[in-house]
Amino acid sequence: MLACPFCGAPETDRFEIEGRRFLVFGCQFSPRVETDLSDAEIAERLRSAFGAQGRDYFRGTCDALHVYVTKGEGARILTNPPPGPAAPG
Repeated sequence: MLACPFCGAPETDRFEIEGRRFLVFGCQFSPRVETDLSDAEIAERLRSAFGAQGRDYFRGTCDALHVYVTKGEGARILTNPPPGPAAPG
């Protein structure tokens, strides 16, 4: 099992969807990784890809979620009333 490169939380799950592998850590960080890498190679890739840029990565993710909830599809879902029953006709 691997540890999160940001906080050290242990890996809690590993799965593949449509030929892509994802790791899930206890902190909910869930990076996509190549399917042919060993655990040692994955750990090195995570450190090199996210270790020095972790703050920027999370800032970008937070910004994207903020736009989704305030201006994107999430905002439309949150601000539109749910569809009610059809009016009798």
